[in-house]
Amino acid sequence: MNHSIKRIRYNPRRKAGNIGDSPGAIIIPEDAVKPLICVFSYNAKELVTNEGKSIKVVLDQFKKCPDHTHWVQIRGLGDAGLIEDIGAILTINPLVLEDITNIHQRPKFDEYDDYLFAVSRMINFTKDYELVNNQFSALVKDNVIITFEETHEEYFEAVKNRLASGKGAIRTAGAGYMCYALTDTILDRYFALLAKLGDQLDTVEDRLYGNVDKSIMFETQQLKRTLIVLRRSCWPERDKINDMLRTENSLINPEVKLFLKDAYDHCIQIMDLIESYKEITSSIMDIYLSMVSNRMNEIMKVLTIISVIFIPLTFIAGVYGMNFSRVDPVTNKVMPDNLPELYNPHGYFYALGGMFVIGIIQVIIFWRKGWFSKL
Repeated sequence: MNHSIKRIRYNPRRKAGNIGDSPGAIIIPEDAVKPLICVFSYNAKELVTNEGKSIKVVLDQFKKCPDHTHWVQIRGLGDAGLIEDIGAILTINPLVLEDITNIHQRPKFDEYDDYLFAVSRMINFTKDYELVNNQFSALVKDNVIITFEETHEEYFEAVKNRLASGKGAIRTAGAGYMCYALTDTILDRYFALLAKLGDQLDTVEDRLYGNVDKSIMFETQQLKRTLIVLRRSCWPERDKINDMLRTENSLINPEVKLFLKDAYDHCIQIMDLIESYKEITSSIMDIYLSMVSNRMNEIMKVLTIISVIFIPLTFIAGVYGMNFSRVDPVTNKVMPDNLPELYNPHGYFYALGGMFVIGIIQVIIFWRKGWFSKL
C-alpha cells in the first residue's frame, strides 16, 4: 500500500439540535444530503426495483407488489418530512426516528412490539484515502426493511448483485435475513479495511530497518487511532449481533440465526485482528523510540570520546597560555615559580608533540576497550 493514511475525518454533524430539545425531535442539519430512495421488491420468482425521491415511490411499490419482501434503501438524511412519513406509515416510535437522524449512535439492536431497529457503523476509506465513520440504521417490520445511510455512496453493491442473481436464501428468508446480509457486508468491509491497515503496518515496520525518521512515529500513531475507531465500532457490533441471536422475535427466525452465528464469529475475528494490530503499533512505537534513544547514545558516545581526548590537550594549552613571565622585563630578574619553559628553544613544538602523544595514547586505550567498534 503506497498511500499513507490521512487524519481521521469525523462527520461535523456529530450531534444535531440544542441542549434541552424535546426527546424524539427530528432535527436535520442544513448540510445533510438530500435522500435518494431505491426500492427492491423481491420473492423467489422475481425482483422489482424502483427509484425516486419521495415517499410516493415506496407506497406505489408496496401496492404494486403486495406479496413481495421490500428493501427500501434511503441514502441521505436531508428530508425530515420523509422520515416523519415513514414513522407515521409504520408507526415507529419518535425516539427511533431521532436516533436515525442523530448520527452519533453506537451499534445497537432494539426490539419493539412489531418491529426491530438496528444501528451499525460504516467505516471506510474515501478515494483520497481518508477515513470516514458513517452511521447505518435499519428498521425491520413484517416483510419490509428500511435502511438509512448518511451519504449517496454505494456500500451494498454485492447484496444487490445477490438479489439480482436470486441465488441462495436472500430472496426467500425474509426481511430479517436482509438485515443480516447488510450487517455481514459491513463486517466484510471491516476485513478489507484491516487488510489495508495490515499492509500499512508491514510497510512501516520495514522502514524501521532503514532510515528511521519522524514520519514513522506519526504514521504509527495514525494507524493506532484508526484501530481505536474500529474497536469502538466492533465491540458494540458484537453485542448487537449477540442480542439478535438471543431475541425471540419472529422477524429473526432460526434460519437467520444460523447465519448470524457466522457473522458473530466474523466479529470476533475482527476484534482479534484489531487487538493484534494494536499490539504491533505499540511495538513499532517502542522500537522507534528505542532506536532514536540508541542513536542519541551513539552520538553522545562519539562526542564524549572527542571531549575526553581534547580535555588534557586543552589543559596543557591552558597552562602554557597563562601570562606568568619567567624574567621581569624591567629588572631582568628571574621570577621564581613562573613558567620555566617560557624561553626554551622549540618549546612550541615540544608542547604540540606532547599533546599529540597524549591524544594517540588515549585513542589506543579506547580502541583496545572496543569503544570504536560499537559506534
